Amino acid sequence: MANPPASRAIRNPKTRFNWRVSDFIRRMMVWWFELRARITGRGYYCSTLAGQEDYNITVNSDLTVSCCCQDYDGSGHIGDLRKNTFEEIYFGPWRSGFATGWRREIPIPTCVRCTIKRLPKKHRAAQTAMPYRGMLLENTVSCNVDCVGCAREGAAAIRTSKQMSLEDLGRMGDLAARLKMEQLFYLNLGEPFLSPTIAQELPLLRAKLPDCSIVVSTNGMLLNTDAKREAALSLSIIRLSLHGISDEMVGKYMLRGSFEKAYAAMKAMVDYRDARGRRQPVMEWKYLLFNWNDHPKTIRRAIELAKAANVDIIYVLSDAQSIFTGMSWRYHLGLMNHIGRTSWKGAK
Repeated sequence: MANPPASRAIRNPKTRFNWRVSDFIRRMMVWWFELRARITGRGYYCSTLAGQEDYNITVNSDLTVSCCCQDYDGSGHIGDLRKNTFEEIYFGPWRSGFATGWRREIPIPTCVRCTIKRLPKKHRAAQTAMPYRGMLLENTVSCNVDCVGCAREGAAAIRTSKQMSLEDLGRMGDLAARLKMEQLFYLNLGEPFLSPTIAQELPLLRAKLPDCSIVVSTNGMLLNTDAKREAALSLSIIRLSLHGISDEMVGKYMLRGSFEKAYAAMKAMVDYRDARGRRQPVMEWKYLLFNWNDHPKTIRRAIELAKAANVDIIYVLSDAQSIFTGMSWRYHLGLMNHIGRTSWKGAK
């Protein structure tokens, strides 16, 4: 499929219908959460900032730290590693209400669709600990595609550095090692394999984190050279986002995306790994469901293609928050429950 015109491919995500709807829903949820807190006297806390989650804490490409993976406007910034240590940021003065519990005000609208939890009855504060289960590390905020559900351009506009240097990356590897991170998600709002130094980055992280599960999410199209495939052998899991079985189908959500290029790259990565007798990285095909790619025949064909490429897992899940007009009604009405088996990732 031909690339979409620039006027369609590059847009301010906040002008898209799905983001206007999402913002409205967040405002309504904030109103309801705060009203419930006033009526019951029972506050909330952020389980991510209490050290209870394996996701969301993010070190951005410019070394700012965000409390969530959807910090498109900087409202979730909690500090800057160029100015303070991670410990100083994490236990900074902001957390008196942000992490341990608050009663009347939700700090940012993103909280209501993230890891906000109600405090147990008779408790006024949550127990907190340093995070160790996992964190996100963004090597670049640049991307070669434009997904309709991603407001990346807003985040890119406020980054003071679009690319993390190898020196800074090494420091972040040392930080993850010091925190004894069990998982490092090498992803956020950019395409990891777009980085010009990706072939050096992944082996560097593996050397510093020999026992850590290192996970990459990618659109796959740039995992296209032996140098990148060799570097990718340092990973534990590669999650390749491919939402359809043709260029046309993929391009409805992922503008500038290509099924043919991504599928070829996925198959080549599996062949490269297997030829070296390696079991990692585990190759996962992530298939977001929309109303244009959820027909049973389409899903069966995707499963056949996954088997042909020898990928380890293909899983399908709904992403209605990303594009409301594309919601998969088959999924939400339970018409796909017979496919695969249910897991925390969705049906697979």
